[in-house]
Amino acid sequence: MITGSRLGRLAVAALSGLAIMIAAGCGYSATQLPQGTPSAAPSTGAPTQAPQCSNPLASYQPEGALPKAGAMPAGSTMSKIAQRGRVIAGVSADTYLLGSRNPLTGKIEGFDIDMVKAVAKAIFGDETKYELRVITAADRIKVLTEGDVDIVVRNMTINCDRWEQIAFSTVYYQSGQKILVRKGSDATTLADLKGQKVCAPNGTSSMQNLVEQAPDAIPVPADNHTGCLVLFQRGEVDAITGDDTVLAGLAAQDPYAFVPKQKAFTAEPYGIGINPSQVDLVRFVNGVLDQMRGDGSWAKAYDRWLAEPLGPAPQPPKATYGRTP
Repeated sequence: MITGSRLGRLAVAALSGLAIMIAAGCGYSATQLPQGTPSAAPSTGAPTQAPQCSNPLASYQPEGALPKAGAMPAGSTMSKIAQRGRVIAGVSADTYLLGSRNPLTGKIEGFDIDMVKAVAKAIFGDETKYELRVITAADRIKVLTEGDVDIVVRNMTINCDRWEQIAFSTVYYQSGQKILVRKGSDATTLADLKGQKVCAPNGTSSMQNLVEQAPDAIPVPADNHTGCLVLFQRGEVDAITGDDTVLAGLAAQDPYAFVPKQKAFTAEPYGIGINPSQVDLVRFVNGVLDQMRGDGSWAKAYDRWLAEPLGPAPQPPKATYGRTP
């Protein structure tokens, strides 16, 4: 009989082996640097968000207690989802520990997927009532504005530019850029990597931050973070930099890699994306996240996926409200 822990080790081993073979078009893709101000999305009848974006983390406050699962308010977005029989979520299938396909079961799982399950449970009373649609980072806004999905839970950083096109929940994970090194290294900051080769995806904010904040390090580009892991495993680079969640996934695949305890040198607050015309669904999702912060389920999800590579669970990100329709 193969135990649960044995299955977990097999899955990690399988993914570690795959990392060497993954081509440039796959793997962990960091957020690309913006190519100019995005054009305004077509009008959907939703209120203009830009004037309220002095604080992009402010979202819509829940209106009272969550409705009872299975009894969504008539005419609400949640009622329409309930009538369909499932919540549809845009997710990643290749961001290990956040949203990735388990090579043994074929199922997509991770911290982001646990957020989807929580929303499904709040609507239906059954966390299995969801459909996952695998999307790229570039698709995240499009699938929401075109109504292809109800929510996007794909490690998406909240910012004002995006608020002009979609709506966000409160922060469900506070990520930030950190470094990954080999076990035995004394490095815990970018400054400690002077003269060492550090990999980051080319054309991304991770690479820009590396160049600007560690001028004495030797930047080594790759097409994505999986490409960086390949270079790391070949001994061609000494460290990798990127969002701590991405680095956690890389460390989980390589027994010689770890993310040392350190302070993030950027802020990457992740939010659940929602169509801007569905403010009632934003309020509902915020109620779900509030419940998860209070009943310990957020911490359980963190412990399940992120505690081993990143350390004990921090306090869940605090909700920030104040946005009005």
